[in-house]
Amino acid sequence: MAALRVSRTTLLRPVSSGARAPGFGVRLFSASAARTAASSLFPDEPAGPTVKTEIPGPVSKSYIDDLDEVFDIRSLHMLADYSKSIGNYIADPDGNVLLDVFAQIASIPLGYNNPGLIAASKTPEMVSAIVNRPALGNFPAYDWAATLRTGILKAAPPGLSQVFTAMTGSDANETAYKAAFMYRRQRERGGPQAAFTEEELSTAMSNTMPGSANDLSILSFKAAFHGRLFGSLSTTRSKPIHKLDIPAFDWPQATFPQLKYPLEDHVAENEAAERASLEEVEHLIQTFPRKPAAVVVEPIQSEGGDNHASPAFFRGLREVTARNDVLLIVDEVQTGVGATGRFWAHEHWGLSSPPDMVTFSKKAQAAGYYYADPALRPNLPYRQFNTWMGDPVRAVLFRAIYEQIQQHGLVAQAARVGDYLYAGLQRIAERYPDQVANLRGKDRGTFIAFDNPRRDEVLRRAKTLGVNLGGSGVSAVRLRPMLVFEERHADILLGVLEKIVAS
Repeated sequence: MAALRVSRTTLLRPVSSGARAPGFGVRLFSASAARTAASSLFPDEPAGPTVKTEIPGPVSKSYIDDLDEVFDIRSLHMLADYSKSIGNYIADPDGNVLLDVFAQIASIPLGYNNPGLIAASKTPEMVSAIVNRPALGNFPAYDWAATLRTGILKAAPPGLSQVFTAMTGSDANETAYKAAFMYRRQRERGGPQAAFTEEELSTAMSNTMPGSANDLSILSFKAAFHGRLFGSLSTTRSKPIHKLDIPAFDWPQATFPQLKYPLEDHVAENEAAERASLEEVEHLIQTFPRKPAAVVVEPIQSEGGDNHASPAFFRGLREVTARNDVLLIVDEVQTGVGATGRFWAHEHWGLSSPPDMVTFSKKAQAAGYYYADPALRPNLPYRQFNTWMGDPVRAVLFRAIYEQIQQHGLVAQAARVGDYLYAGLQRIAERYPDQVANLRGKDRGTFIAFDNPRRDEVLRRAKTLGVNLGGSGVSAVRLRPMLVFEERHADILLGVLEKIVAS
């Protein structure tokens, strides 16, 4: 069989269309970018991208072949050289330097090799957290409360004062689901002091009722993405490839409003779509055989195609869940930590009462869920538990991230730069409406997307011109800049996008 092996690099289509794409060996940047002073955070950041080879280039290909011997590389976008990446720019082993507007799937908050985060990583507190990683449920450090209060909890959404720390976004959602189920059953028993019955204890071990709550569910939305673990995967509805061959819970899904753009031209239709969705949610809550203990929703459906809904829709969802004694979990794994022009995207909604739980990860560089009601703590220890229960390293890093966001006004910057970027994209959309269609994300910071009928080609071509982009859904080009993204970076991005859609 070894003789039949084909190098994986032959399966990775280079992003260039020829041996040397136009622009190889030259620096690509706009005039306005060249005139603008470098960011104070990154004085050595490049003025623009540098593209020297196709991507992947010859050096990257050799590393890819080596990596393929020990690791599945089939989802690889490009190899990075993080020692040479800086600020908004990602470098590869071939000397290519790209403006990164995908940011590790929206996970880099403050740019590559951020000096403030490097400084935080060298503190005695961080060193201790790295080399003495605790099992937090059993052996937390004496100052763990102070660590949380000065970082993760300082960044908490309004009205939420407690946190359960976790490892990943999927883990955050799964533990939030568990909290919802235990809360529901606890209320049905009459409160946290009510004892379990012998039947509940015995049937739990055979995965049957009443000990296993097989009559309960979590309601999610079509096209949603909440993770790839078992519970979170059952609420993920974005792509079949995530779910194929995996056993799943029979849980309900409602239709997320399918808005038409431009919004101002379809007001009545969009309001009707949102009303219909809320009616469907309430109908499912009241009639689905496995009663929903919670509804989970993303402020913007990211993996499912960057689908938006209005603040009025989410206020209605809060009312429906409260009226039916169902918890509302807001999944802010991708939308949280400033990118939408508010620290938490759900702050745009103007809710009368906060969500019951808000999950977070990605730009926080930590994970978990926020909550307020003490009853969301299980009534006994070890019911919501694992060895690590998060990571103090990540808590210390999130604190440093939060401090830099506040110090440099980066949430306001994301709102300002987002308006600038959106206006530029709107001008391109007016000239090329079939190539920049359904532009969305107005007044949502840099959390912007549009549809393109040749989306994958746009992503490949962008790399040849020095920009790393991402996609979502079937045809969406999604923009996920870091919080340190400025107007000068937007000029580069707009110039590249206009060149692509015009050709």
